[in-house]
Amino acid sequence: MKRKREKRTIDLGGRKIGYLLITSFAAGKVRVSIRRGGEMTVTKPCFVPETAVSGFLRDKSGWIIEKIDYLSKIKTTPVSKSGRREYLKYKKAALDIVSGKIKKFNGLYNFSVKNLSVRNQRTRWGSCSKAGNLNFNFRVVYLPDYLIDYIVVHELCHLKELNHSKKFWDLVSLAIPEYRDLRKELKKYF
Repeated sequence: MKRKREKRTIDLGGRKIGYLLITSFAAGKVRVSIRRGGEMTVTKPCFVPETAVSGFLRDKSGWIIEKIDYLSKIKTTPVSKSGRREYLKYKKAALDIVSGKIKKFNGLYNFSVKNLSVRNQRTRWGSCSKAGNLNFNFRVVYLPDYLIDYIVVHELCHLKELNHSKKFWDLVSLAIPEYRDLRKELKKYF
């Protein structure tokens, strides 16, 4: 069994917050993601006890409540039905999200990013050019946070390996050890 999923609740700042707890044998650390609509998912390695997860969530309670409040307001339009109007509306938000994640994950990789852009693409979540330019689909704003992490890491790793070789996937797994599961999940969104 690779993953175990259970519903949990926790009191944060006087608010009862429900979340999905995923225990993953591939996870390397505890991760929190908050989706559109304010749904929270926590992924933990199998060796981390639930008491440690509760402590982690309480330490991050300010950030969690802020994100839940913000993401609760974002429209839950299906990804495939969004068009030019949504692109113009969410382009800046997508760029802000992706820029922040590039800074976060490139702390691990330290690759040289030339240009960063957000586009209205129909078939791709992201791309990387030989010149070191990274492009992302504005529709990332509709995705759960952990899938955006995967997309950003995927494109960052193409700066070093412009292919899908074993070396490439080894690089991806440094930040996203459960990339295989996320890759499958991402296919549901287009």
